[in-house]
Amino acid sequence: MDMNTELKRVIRVPGAILMGLGSIIGTGIFVSIAIATQVSGNGIVLAIIIAALLATLNGLSSAQLAAAHPVSGGTYEYGYRFLNSYAGFAAGWMFMVAKSASAATAVLGCIGYLFYAFDFHPPSWVLPASGLALLFLLTYLVSGGISRSNTANKWIVLFTLFGLVVLVLAGLFVNGIPTDPIVNAFTGVESTNVLYAAALMFVAYTGYGRIATLGEEVAEPRKTIPKAIILAMVVIVIIYLLVTLTALQAMGAEVFGSSVEGEAAPLMMVAQAFQLPVIGTIVTLAAITAMLGVLLNLLLGLSRVLLSMARRRDVPGRLAEINPKTQSPAAAVWVTGAIIGLLVLSGDVVFTWSFSAFTVLIYYAITNLSALMLPEELRLYPKFVPALGLFGCLLLAFWIQPAIWLSGIVVLFVGMMWHTVALRARPVRN
Repeated sequence: MDMNTELKRVIRVPGAILMGLGSIIGTGIFVSIAIATQVSGNGIVLAIIIAALLATLNGLSSAQLAAAHPVSGGTYEYGYRFLNSYAGFAAGWMFMVAKSASAATAVLGCIGYLFYAFDFHPPSWVLPASGLALLFLLTYLVSGGISRSNTANKWIVLFTLFGLVVLVLAGLFVNGIPTDPIVNAFTGVESTNVLYAAALMFVAYTGYGRIATLGEEVAEPRKTIPKAIILAMVVIVIIYLLVTLTALQAMGAEVFGSSVEGEAAPLMMVAQAFQLPVIGTIVTLAAITAMLGVLLNLLLGLSRVLLSMARRRDVPGRLAEINPKTQSPAAAVWVTGAIIGLLVLSGDVVFTWSFSAFTVLIYYAITNLSALMLPEELRLYPKFVPALGLFGCLLLAFWIQPAIWLSGIVVLFVGMMWHTVALRARPVRN
């Protein structure tokens, strides 16, 4: 790898944890909990736990792969190295599709919370137009390099965590300890709906993969990456459970689940239910910063996968260029922003999130399969960890509505055809 295509290792454990949290605490907690509650009712508590267990297995697989092969690109690179080019390309292709949709959802969610906060009801074209303006600003920020992005992410995550803590404390003050949702989680819930909701919630956890995707910019990756992923997962599971129990205690499962319809501001409605001064404003600002954090981290992660794909000529090679001044793959960042921008122009939040769930589950199935193929000297955890992760990903992927996973398979097939053409077009190396 020559000097103008190499990234700088500047991220350490605290920064890596905050990168993971910045990717997780956003659309997942402010929108998708309500979407999954709409599917499973009180079973959302069990769905969060099931999704967390699977995400932990996948996190461990990602951690040992990133420690063994610390380069940008995540499972795209792991698939290439430990499986074959088709597995690697499939991972990169599905990641780009899934996370571009998630990023577009974050853009629209951020603008939706902002408009809702000011009781602003503009013409329909204003929402995507405002989203594109926001996307342009964040893309410009990320194109300036990892150090600038890392600093912005720290402040975004810290304020978002503050807002969520305020929401949970307000819930305790008004309604007391949320015991009812815990009891109701085990009564009158259907296992099929719980597994479907778990698949939806799984997407909300997968931001920890951003730590692995940025592996080429992490200092001491063999120590930093596993530690950061595990600690980020512990923190996020606790936060998800506390926020969900608070929401269910305040509004009930049916009302909270329906809050996602029309206005993308479920937790703001929870805050308003407490009828306490300032709480709604703080939660709204935290939601906006959270969506900004998700968008920032997705721009980082997606551009690094695109960078890796360009290095292998799966996409045009010019996207592999690194700006010598900012040490950023600026071309890949701007192309990533353009792809997200196209998705911002249209799309339904529930469909987009469900589609992301299927494609992300396929991505992490390839992650676990790659981890199974690790040589013993590179393995950090027993083989049953990736084996269980692989089984869980494939199981949940097909609990999603058939129309959605069939669409995902079509997208995967198109990607495989593209890769076949790209392989034939590559110059033969001596």
